[in-house]
Amino acid sequence: MAAAEGPSPRGPVRLRDVAQLAGVATGTVSNTINHPERVHPRTRTLVQDAIRELGFIPNQQARVLMGAASNVIGLVVLDVESPFYMETAHTIERAVRESDHVVMLCNSEGDLDREEALLSMLAAQRVRGVLLAPATPESHADRYLDLPGKLPVVLIDFDGGEHQCSVAVDNFLGGRLAIRHLLDLGHKNIAFIGGSPDLRQFARRAAGARQEMLDAGLDPKQHLTEVSVSGIGIRDGQRAAELLLDAGVPDAIFCGNDMLAFGAYRALVGAGLSVPDDVALVGYDDIDFAKDWIMPLTSIRQPIDDLGQIAAELLLEHSSGDEQHVHRHVILEPELVVRRSSDQRRSLTD
Repeated sequence: MAAAEGPSPRGPVRLRDVAQLAGVATGTVSNTINHPERVHPRTRTLVQDAIRELGFIPNQQARVLMGAASNVIGLVVLDVESPFYMETAHTIERAVRESDHVVMLCNSEGDLDREEALLSMLAAQRVRGVLLAPATPESHADRYLDLPGKLPVVLIDFDGGEHQCSVAVDNFLGGRLAIRHLLDLGHKNIAFIGGSPDLRQFARRAAGARQEMLDAGLDPKQHLTEVSVSGIGIRDGQRAAELLLDAGVPDAIFCGNDMLAFGAYRALVGAGLSVPDDVALVGYDDIDFAKDWIMPLTSIRQPIDDLGQIAAELLLEHSSGDEQHVHRHVILEPELVVRRSSDQRRSLTD
């Protein structure tokens, strides 16, 4: 079938312009875009060639309304300034790119009302599904069972139970690993700096720290000083450490994430203290530049690549419409990475 002469390049390219160039009906162009399996391969090639030649961009909302699956995935995180969430987002984007999906990043700022509004907005945009780092302090995910538009959701770093797909890192174990390391170095007067206790990740890390102390025969009320701040950035860590130092100098500080640890380091140096000679320092997440910080930071490494890859796979499975789909809850283990901020025996090249 000979292709018709192309339209004059005026204004946006329309569906009928593609149909005219390919020499087919507009319905055939629509099927090629939305349901390619319904179109003969030769005809499909004609339409695809016309789309490329004209630079036609399909209307995503129109495609979804006609029954095509959306290629947009929502990602709602607690803080877009957090390197942990940005590294996770990068891994997720890389994982879904291979299946021609794109990621729409949203920031709940740890606020439940904002989180609810974002989920409603994403449902209205008819995204394929949402990867969500929950802002709720609750230990269960019941609040995410009845979402607008029956939005498929996979929970990140949260226990989804039997009714939700989820992938999480064992934060309780991470807290234990950090304290065990510091106790093995001989420290007994330890401080924990965490974000808001309403954020379950920090609460679990603190709980793990307390349990490791108990198992070592130490009373956490006497040997573990806990400080919580509303934010999770460098300034928050610095402010928390300054408050901590006003009451005395601990042997070691375990921080609920690396950014808080960077801030604590600033406060310690500002007070004329040496890390790790005066105070040992441990972070959490092991973000990319933890090893390149002024003082290479000992940290509890989260398997971010695995977390993002598995989360993306779970959402694509969950949102596929397969009636045989079974919700899965994947738990990953963190790992202690020792550097000079806690152990002066480490070489300058660590």
